[in-house]
Amino acid sequence: MGRVEEPTRLRIAVSGAVQGVGFRPFIYRLAHELGLTGWVQNDTGGVTIEVEGPPDRTGEFLSRVDTDKPPHSVIYSLEHLVLDAIGALEFEIRPSVATGLPTAAVLPDIATCHDCLAEIRDPANRRYRYPFTNCTHCGPRFTIVTSLPYDRANTTMSRFKMCAACSAEYKDPGNRRYHAQPNACPECGPQLEWWDGDGRVLAEGNDALRAAADVIHRGQVAAVKGLGGFHLVVDARDGDAVERLRRRKQRDEKPFAVMAPSADWVRDHCELSDAEARVLLSPKSPIVLLRRRNTTGPGRAAAPVAPANPFLGVMLPYTPLHHLLLDDLGFAVVATSGNISDEPI
Repeated sequence: MGRVEEPTRLRIAVSGAVQGVGFRPFIYRLAHELGLTGWVQNDTGGVTIEVEGPPDRTGEFLSRVDTDKPPHSVIYSLEHLVLDAIGALEFEIRPSVATGLPTAAVLPDIATCHDCLAEIRDPANRRYRYPFTNCTHCGPRFTIVTSLPYDRANTTMSRFKMCAACSAEYKDPGNRRYHAQPNACPECGPQLEWWDGDGRVLAEGNDALRAAADVIHRGQVAAVKGLGGFHLVVDARDGDAVERLRRRKQRDEKPFAVMAPSADWVRDHCELSDAEARVLLSPKSPIVLLRRRNTTGPGRAAAPVAPANPFLGVMLPYTPLHHLLLDDLGFAVVATSGNISDEPI
């Protein structure tokens, strides 16, 4: 009979953009798949792991940390030490530690994923039309963090206590919201409000969303708070509304970007190559400069959006709030930063 190899224990230090991307849940599931014990935790330098078991499985684990990592994560370095086994009986996610110089990278905010988008559009789902829906695959990251490591207590979500249903998702290793720090729902998370110019609350929740859509429909300017700041939003089809926005921003000719209701709208109104489509639809959800088609009709962007310019800067909705607003409108809007041109936001 062959000799049974003694268990070994690895201590692994991972640095990079590995917080807020579902990295600890990924490590937890990988350890359980391979029958390994130990722990994982966030710290100010990234993620630290100790994993214990047969040498062939700990070796496979080490290899797969890099090859199978979550799609939004970025590993800068992965260092390991071999330790003596201690006979650990389970694998756990330990509370984060906040000692040492903060060097961990926090990802930028991530555009709404397909699963969350499906939920906010499903009348049977408890997050139907909830504009702050997110999971480990999407949602705010850099914008909400106040310090490292990236845990709910170190974000602007700290004052929102998760309800029983959200807490159950957060603690379930099989759920995509397992350790999703900004996890929230209509019962326990932030709420939407519609304010007038003097800051008085005129509507809340879905009524607030409808009020904003109504104002934009009528050619007026709405200030819509995104993740980090405000967009000034007007109907991109309405030349008078766009000109009024130009005067208020003191922006004479510089083109405005538009937020399109869908990729189909973009294809109808702009030339869109496969490479450009990949960038437009990516989780970064950037503004992409596209050549306009010579289209006519009520849905096109008015001339004052980009005067005498054959190109149009286009982006897609990237938060649930933007998706819901554009769903209600059904047309493209100008979405520009809420500041006078060349002044700080």
